[in-house]
Amino acid sequence: MRPNSIPLILSALFILAVSSKADSRAEPASGGSEAVIRSGERLSVQNCVEIALERQPAMLSAAYAKTAAESRVGEARAIYYPQLNLFSTYSQSQPVLDSLRIPAYQQYSVGAALSQTFYDFGRTSSQVNAVKYSAEAAGSDVDNVRINIILGVKAAYYAFLQSRRNVEVAKETVSLFQAHLDMARSSFAVGERARYDVTKAEVDLSNAGIALIHARNAERVAKVGLDTAIGVKADYEVVDDLNYKKYSISLDDALKKAFENRPDVRALSLRTQSAEKTKEAARSGYLPVLAGSAQYSSQATMPDSWALGVTLTVPIFSGFSTKYAVNETLANYNSLVSSQQQLSLTVYNEVSQAYLNMAEAEETIPASELSVRLARENMDIAEGRYKEGVGTSIEVSDAQTTLSNARLAHIQSLLNYKLTRATLEKAIGGIQ
Repeated sequence: MRPNSIPLILSALFILAVSSKADSRAEPASGGSEAVIRSGERLSVQNCVEIALERQPAMLSAAYAKTAAESRVGEARAIYYPQLNLFSTYSQSQPVLDSLRIPAYQQYSVGAALSQTFYDFGRTSSQVNAVKYSAEAAGSDVDNVRINIILGVKAAYYAFLQSRRNVEVAKETVSLFQAHLDMARSSFAVGERARYDVTKAEVDLSNAGIALIHARNAERVAKVGLDTAIGVKADYEVVDDLNYKKYSISLDDALKKAFENRPDVRALSLRTQSAEKTKEAARSGYLPVLAGSAQYSSQATMPDSWALGVTLTVPIFSGFSTKYAVNETLANYNSLVSSQQQLSLTVYNEVSQAYLNMAEAEETIPASELSVRLARENMDIAEGRYKEGVGTSIEVSDAQTTLSNARLAHIQSLLNYKLTRATLEKAIGGIQ
């Protein structure tokens, strides 16, 4: 091997090492460290959201997709830079008949080739812009995954709070029926009440006990749902903020914010721009490409050589591939434009429905509070009448059941408000 070929080989090894190091730096970070929740720690809904955004695989998947899209931008921009290749060949030939005792013939060569596209009438710039818009759209996809995770966490969080409150209602209902059973037994013992009152109170208490079993199981199921939503199975407590707090926004403002802030709206707009640039790149297939090249080679049996050249490539006929490529990109672009129009209708529908549902849920809260207050008064009256001997066991049972149902309905109205508010916040692109 000639001494002057050694620098070429060393250069090749250096370029491979740099490329490998660059690839390792581009590797996306994996999930991050495990989120630690101390046993018995109290978590707010915001704490749960933060943990979910760190732990949910959907976030990691979207982040990887974004990294891949950003890498494609670099791939497209590579055409702007010179393309340098090192090559090396070696061959050995031996005559089939060795009667002439001709020695084996060996030949090798090493060299480098450099090429550079000078001008392609906007093909490269259009391709770069197309993948750049796609990468930005992938970033919006990450935001869209984020707000969906937030909605899922809030729904699971407030459902768990509802289940805990329902357990408390069920416990108090059992206590009320137990107190009534004790009163009925005392009255029956002194001959003031019939056996029916005792058996009726026992049945009511049994039913209340069954309802408590269902409520406790619903709480456990809701806890599993919350664990799944945040991506953590641990022994923790939650802050009970299942209460009413007015959310002041008009429907017009909500719609305006949705069209400005929703990630899916932004992502589709960027993909439409990407399709437009892809269409431009396809049309540039009709235009020529001007490129330059340089080559240096060192061979065993010939002197070293170099060559410089300029190439103008003019497409004449490519089997109509450019024509069909243009038609495809145009159809894709028109499809995305139509999708934008459809998404506008979807946004209007989602925001309007979420707003109206939240308004309805808001109106039911004071009505449910009034129902609880009246049901409690009614129960007090029924128990008072029963103690005085003028009321019946059925009146007390009905009053206690009505109070329990009213309390459960009030809890449900608070949950509905929280969920419809969270849905509206998601519909307008997150908390603003």
